[in-house]
Amino acid sequence: QVQLVESGGGSVQTGGSLRLSCVASGDTYTNNCMGWFRQSPGKEREGVAAIHTPFGTTHYNDSVRGRFTISQDNAKNTVYLQMNSLEPEDTAVYYCAAEDTGCMAWPRAALFRYWGQGTQVTVSS
Repeated sequence: QVQLVESGGGSVQTGGSLRLSCVASGDTYTNNCMGWFRQSPGKEREGVAAIHTPFGTTHYNDSVRGRFTISQDNAKNTVYLQMNSLEPEDTAVYYCAAEDTGCMAWPRAALFRYWGQGTQVTVSS
């Protein structure tokens, strides 16, 4: 089992920044891909970014490329999502997720096995 706990959400104005953190615990060695997803009311959960943890290879949704950065600190079993130039369209609950196919499942949320509880990000205009 793997447990994921997100933190760092909040409310900002357009153009602001937030950094989300996801701490993994438990059988973390079984997973080699960590992803961030988001979901807003009435919409499907969508992939935001993912990182192949052994090599640091990253993947991004085109809507956030150049504004968001995913990174990791293996010593702390933590993955980060730095979000800059935030827009109202980025408002959503953000979830951390893990899977073990080396990000081959990205960006299909249904194929990620472990999920955190989510953290709210609200961007006002």
